[in-house]
Amino acid sequence: MLELLGFLSSLITLYIYIIIAGAVMSWLIAFNVVNSHNSTVRAIWDFLYRVTEPGLRPIRAILPNLGGIDISPVILIIALMFLDQLIVWLYVSIFG
Repeated sequence: MLELLGFLSSLITLYIYIIIAGAVMSWLIAFNVVNSHNSTVRAIWDFLYRVTEPGLRPIRAILPNLGGIDISPVILIIALMFLDQLIVWLYVSIFG
């Protein structure tokens, strides 16, 4: 059980880093810092989009339009951090 909780905590942390990378990549593409026509950049962006969009889409559907500001990654990261702390709390309460 201990290994499973540690593995889930590691997966949550990895997903948080992927969300941050996706947000930074979207800023870099939006401000033309990186060329989105480059095949490597496009492949990285496609991977980040496909991995993060299933978590961000439901949050974007609930949030009101904030005029070009997307705070859904922040909300998802906060929710994942809460879930991670819940896992740590379960670990402490089960294994003392």
